[in-house]
Amino acid sequence: MLTLTKDQRNLLSKTVLQARDTGESGARKALHTLGVDDSDAPSHLSSEQRELRRALRAQARQLGDREDTQKPGTYSVLHLTEKIAYDKWHRMLFARFLAENNLLISPEHQVAVTLEECNDLAPELGLRDGWQIAAMFAAEMLPQIFRADDPSGQIVLAPEDRAALQHYVIDLPMDIFLSDDALGWVYQFWQEKRKDEVNRSEKKIGADELAPVTQLFTEDYMVLFLLHNTLGAWWAGKHKEKLKGLATEEECRKALALNGIEWTYLRFIKDEKTAEWIPAAGLFEDWPKTARDLRVLDPCMGSGHFLVFALPIIVAFRMEEERLSRQEACDSALQENLFGLELDMRCTQIGVFNLALKAWKMAGYRSLPQMNVACCGLGINASKEEWLQLANGDERLKTGLDKLYDLFRQAPILGSLINPSTIQTSKYRPQESDLFSASYAELRPLFEKALAKESQDDIMHEMAVTARGLAKAAELLANRYNLVATNVPYLGRGKQDDILKQYLETRYKLGKADLATAFVQRCLEFCVKGGSTALVTPQNWLFLTTYTKLRQMLLENRSWNIVARLGPKGFQTPMWDFNIQLGIITATPRLDDHNMTGIDVSAAKKPEEKAAMLCGDKPAEVVVLKQEEQLKNPDARVVFGESSRQQLLLKYADSYQGICTGDFSRFGRCFWELEHIDSKWKFQQTTVHGTTEVDGLFYVFFWENGSGEFHEYLNERLGENGHGAWVRGLETWGSRGVCISQTGALYASFYLGQAFDNNAAVIVAK
Repeated sequence: MLTLTKDQRNLLSKTVLQARDTGESGARKALHTLGVDDSDAPSHLSSEQRELRRALRAQARQLGDREDTQKPGTYSVLHLTEKIAYDKWHRMLFARFLAENNLLISPEHQVAVTLEECNDLAPELGLRDGWQIAAMFAAEMLPQIFRADDPSGQIVLAPEDRAALQHYVIDLPMDIFLSDDALGWVYQFWQEKRKDEVNRSEKKIGADELAPVTQLFTEDYMVLFLLHNTLGAWWAGKHKEKLKGLATEEECRKALALNGIEWTYLRFIKDEKTAEWIPAAGLFEDWPKTARDLRVLDPCMGSGHFLVFALPIIVAFRMEEERLSRQEACDSALQENLFGLELDMRCTQIGVFNLALKAWKMAGYRSLPQMNVACCGLGINASKEEWLQLANGDERLKTGLDKLYDLFRQAPILGSLINPSTIQTSKYRPQESDLFSASYAELRPLFEKALAKESQDDIMHEMAVTARGLAKAAELLANRYNLVATNVPYLGRGKQDDILKQYLETRYKLGKADLATAFVQRCLEFCVKGGSTALVTPQNWLFLTTYTKLRQMLLENRSWNIVARLGPKGFQTPMWDFNIQLGIITATPRLDDHNMTGIDVSAAKKPEEKAAMLCGDKPAEVVVLKQEEQLKNPDARVVFGESSRQQLLLKYADSYQGICTGDFSRFGRCFWELEHIDSKWKFQQTTVHGTTEVDGLFYVFFWENGSGEFHEYLNERLGENGHGAWVRGLETWGSRGVCISQTGALYASFYLGQAFDNNAAVIVAK
């Protein structure tokens, strides 16, 4: 497996950021030249350009761009600009990925061509340059990504903008395009600047902010650990005879290897009764008996990482069981076994391309079957009256459109949280419903007819495109799966906008404190009886009091398979330095004697060290735990090793959270920045980077005895009676205790009695 080096990631990050800036600048200029953002069309436009302008304005509206209320007919075209910039850059980028892997196919001759040969073909076909040829070939190879009737695809950037994008993609070294993880990083880098902007603004996260803020590339070892200990464990359970008499876990892994699949991260324990090796995560005996019947879903697909890694595993199974060729097994797996949902259309496209590229690398170029991948975050952006006009008198279609509108009207913020077994009313109270008089699969052809009928009406045509996409998403959302594997999005309740917050309160009350834990519940809903979830999640829900009822419910009503604590520094992305875990839970009631297993690699300081401890020459110990015993722990906390029967610290001490400033750059300073520290300022302790006696004493806070500028700021944001959510820990001031850093490895230092921020917690003895 080829992965990017740190230097290659840095170069790719820099290039993608430049490409987004150039692409968006070029798109704005091109749209303004056509007058898409203006109320009146420029007089110099030809009839074809005027037609394109109308189609682009219709698309802008469908994407969520709004007409300026002060200047009727004028549009902001923000979303349309972002879409065009993305499309122009990724057509080039995908073309080079294909070319460097000898997969850029001439549609006429059905042979692979190089970028140099594309340059030679350009004059012959009357096109500007080889890149236009390469992008055209790539688009024809990927009809599920690039719509043939997409008006954005007809936009022509200015020569200087087009040349800049070409240079960016040409200057990247070839090795990047041959790596197995480059596409996974591409989208994270594309959103990097936007993510920083949103985080700095401290605004509530809504539909436009959710994708960039929560997107996070999952490390290869995390994906492989979860797939090997689900799909691999299922395979091991079907072939237990191969494990008899073996001496080590490594021998077990080698005995089960097939068709190029090595179970690097598959862990084993000795069965208490037979003393034979069994998978540590269990046997998954309620799954189907054959691989052709397995259904695997990633509901937060991102760049398709889980599906790309699952594809060769399913292919190996089906080649072995059905004696299919690699190509037959690959196409069958895409058609019957693998499913993906994603909130962001652009990320969905990268996921589809990633999966297609993997399929072509595995078994050569050919037309691929339609993949079971959909964007579940498409915005309708029309009134219901306008939307229902798509039915054009067809009552069956009108019924479907009506239900589809109710279900997906908040899709850009809810995405895979939408459950088609219910319809949400305006107050988000679920009502049971069969949703449609016809199944989603039966409705999709009706939308194809709507597309054909409304092809002359730009606005209706774009709505029909959205309706077709949502019908496919609804079909996937309504299905049930044997394995649901993903890296859930992380977003605390304090950062959620009102729509998301209210929805989680109603639908996923036990997990509402974080989008991540709400997704734990949603992923279990996706499972058939006996199906399993395999998730990357924060670790805090395994022990924080906030999640006590969620833990109790899951420990009482579901069968836990395995928990691997990774701790901090599990990601190569520096900003994501918090405790995470890999967990597998099965949607069956637990038996009284059910065992779960645990692995702890949190002591390792780097992702590669954690990966090695999960499976290396000296792997971390697999601990066998009685699931029932976990319920007896205080607050049903998930504890490795013997359950604690000792008295709790709370008998002897109290703990407190600190002040949340909300705008530290305004109210906080390092103490050395001030020439004189008067009574308006309060010394403020913060987190430390290692356990030590005295540290974290850097800051002063503009407190003004709690009644000045900060007080007014809180009134504006929280109201006069809402300060308690942010102003905390004052009762400890003047006391001594222990200050605990709440991120990373929970480092400690002495607390000396001053104010402290919300990144720290203070323990004071009773």
